[in-house]
Parts: sequence; C-alpha cells; structure tokens
Amino acid sequence: MSGGDITGRASQPGPESNPRLGLTGFVSTTPMSTLAPLLREERDILDRAVSLLSGLPLAVLTGAGLSTDSGIPDYRGPQSVKRNPMTYQQFVGDEELRRRYWARNHVGWRHLRRADPNAGHAAVALMEERGLLTGLVTQNVDKLHSSAGSLNVIDLHGTFDRVVCLQCGSVFPRSRVAEILEELNPGYLERESDAGDVAPDADADVDDTGDFSMAPCPVCGGMLKPDFVYFGENVPKDRVAAAYAMVDAAGALLVAGSSLTVMSGLRFVRHAAKQGKPVVIINRGPTRGDDFASLKIEVGVSEALTYLAEQLPALPTGHVPVPKEPE
Repeated sequence: MSGGDITGRASQPGPESNPRLGLTGFVSTTPMSTLAPLLREERDILDRAVSLLSGLPLAVLTGAGLSTDSGIPDYRGPQSVKRNPMTYQQFVGDEELRRRYWARNHVGWRHLRRADPNAGHAAVALMEERGLLTGLVTQNVDKLHSSAGSLNVIDLHGTFDRVVCLQCGSVFPRSRVAEILEELNPGYLERESDAGDVAPDADADVDDTGDFSMAPCPVCGGMLKPDFVYFGENVPKDRVAAAYAMVDAAGALLVAGSSLTVMSGLRFVRHAAKQGKPVVIINRGPTRGDDFASLKIEVGVSEALTYLAEQLPALPTGHVPVPKEPE
C-alpha cells in the first residue's frame, strides 16, 4: 500500500489534542468494515485514477452525494425523492412560503446537527493530513468535512448552523434561533417528531406549518434567513475567488458526489479543464461536467475516496503550492 492505511479505524476516536483525522485515527459512523467491497472493474478504474493523479497536488470539490452515507439524502441522486428546493426569491417574497420553510427547517436542522461524518469525509481529511491537497471546496452546508477533521475548507454555499439578518446583517448561531422558535412555538417539535426525509439544506418533510410563528431578528426585528446560499442567490465573490485560487494552485481537480447541476460547482471543473489539468469525477449517474472529465468513476463515493486516500503516494516535501490570497 503506497498511501496511508485507514482500514478498520473509522470507529476509533481521534486524540483530544488533535481532532484531525487520518494517520492519527478518526471518528465516523461508517466504519471501513461496512464499506461495500470493490469489484475488480471498480478497482481497475480507481487504479487508473491513482495513475492519473499521482504526483499532483489536488483540489477537491464535494457535493451532496458524499453525505448520503451519513443519512442525509441528496437532491438528485438515483434514490432521491424529487423535491423543489426553496429559491431565494420565494423566501424573501412570499411570507407563507417563508413560514413553511422555517417550520420545516426548525425540525430538519436537528437532523443535520446529529449527523456524523462518514468514511468518505474521513478519507478527504486523510488526504489533507498527508499533504496531498491544496484545499477542499464543498457545496454541502452540513459541516461534516470540518467535523471529520478537514481544516482548509471553503463552505461554498455557507453552513446550516448560522442565521443571518437580511436587514442589519447580524449573524446568530442556529441554536440561539432554535431557542427563540421553541418559545414561540411550544410543543411543535413534539407534534412533528415523525418528520420524513430531510434535504441537504435541513428542509424536513413537514406539512403542518400554517400556524408556525417565525422569529424576528433579535437586534433589529428584521427578516432572518439561514446563512447558506439558496437557489437563485449568488455565492459571495470572495468565497468564489478563494475557491478558484485552490484550483489554480492544484495540479488536478477531484470531484466527489456532485452532479454539478448548478454553475457554482461546474465553473471550477470548466476552469481546471481549460487549464489542461486532469479532472476526475466520482459520482453515480451523469453530471454536467462529464464532458470535461479526464476520467469518470461510477463507484460509491465513500469507497472510492477511501481507496484513493490509501493508494495515492505522498508528494515530495513542500510540493503542494499554497493558494494565493484573492486580490
């Protein structure tokens, strides 16, 4: 084995003095022993990825398909329930839709908070620990990469655990807003404890929302919104620039668990391909980036990332360039 061996260590907690994963152990609810065994043809295509990526510092882009092994359904995977995510225009322009969203989010965000990183998150953290990455860009808002121990993470679409006021710009922990909502809606969580699927943006399948009371901003009384990017909303420019810098500093781009349906992720694939850099995409089902891929791998995301984290050889000391600060 040419890389770090993480087999059989997923259930072992990392040392308290160092929450990073990989060579020092890691925490995951998806132990390596539960990963599906790779078929010979799957190993063959993953070995092609190892050959293609060896010796190159990697930028990694992840999407909702990575977190399905943590119990969070994605939007567009083969087993996903079709649903229409809330758009920014709907949220700010329709009070009843906003009320419905907050009621469903009030139930659903707890599901994301309870979710644990899986073997795929652990594998990406190991790659970083071994010095293989220029950085990680994730389209997910669940913060599972950070929980797994990854440090250099750009949460492209924000995170589920913060709430922002659209009027005064104040930012609050989601837990504080939850306390306010519980005071305004006593007994609601108990009535809706059997919510169905929870989407990657913490939108739970709850129908009884008509009498739900929304929380105003504690500072100015303005409209509160979960601090992540809605469909139809722009990713902050500084975040995009930092992500481009990671790709520019890399020798190749590895995409895992993203259908690349939205431009916020697809643009980095196009950017890397335009620079002539290898692009490897791991995703079950087609993606919008397939035409730009040097290699497309239809293998389970956790299984594929675990294999790559173990098999990719270490880079020479100091070989990973540091992304330039966006101007």
